[in-house]
Amino acid sequence: MDIVIFGTGVHSKVVIDVVEKCGKHRIAGLLSSNLQKGENFFGYPVLGNDKEFLMEPGPIKAGIVAIGDNWIRSKVAMNIERHIPDFHFITAIHPFTAIGREVSIGAGTVICAGAVINPATKIGQHCIVNTKASVDHDNHLGDFAAIMPGATTAGNVNIGRFSVVCMGAAVKHGVTIGESTVIGAGSTVLKDTTDQAVLLGSPARFHRTRRPEEPYL
Repeated sequence: MDIVIFGTGVHSKVVIDVVEKCGKHRIAGLLSSNLQKGENFFGYPVLGNDKEFLMEPGPIKAGIVAIGDNWIRSKVAMNIERHIPDFHFITAIHPFTAIGREVSIGAGTVICAGAVINPATKIGQHCIVNTKASVDHDNHLGDFAAIMPGATTAGNVNIGRFSVVCMGAAVKHGVTIGESTVIGAGSTVLKDTTDQAVLLGSPARFHRTRRPEEPYL
């Protein structure tokens, strides 16, 4: 199946590599907000910007949003759904991953090299499980959530929509992380968190409130 990839940032390179390694889809080109049509990015042509594509999508109606920021990724994905209701969001799963029984993975999600997802876990739509992240059994990741490289969650962890567990952080079993919350790199979460919070340290403590659209990368 021919697909398009939305985005030409640093995360796009990772997504391109995952799609190539999967071998299920052919990348027809990329849609960019910062490169001109006809330019080349990581070996693929830029077909134009997303606004032009949404106005005249042409024959290709499948692809993935390769934007690292959860909030921006959600805005692009929702805009695509609004303009092209029959657009098919693919999942991109690197072949060097370990995925257990009864794991469900939502459309538009990227699972990167070395990730482990243990049994009975549910990954929402348009999520990122990044390089060497470990998600244990019976977890639930809400839509547009992200587990960054080397982060670990124990069993029965719930992570709210738009939230991110940053590099090397760890989450204790049974913990619920609220929506639009950021767990800082290297932090250890031992108890439930509120929505729209930034937590830092080991053990992780509330640092400040954040807006859902606030950048974290």
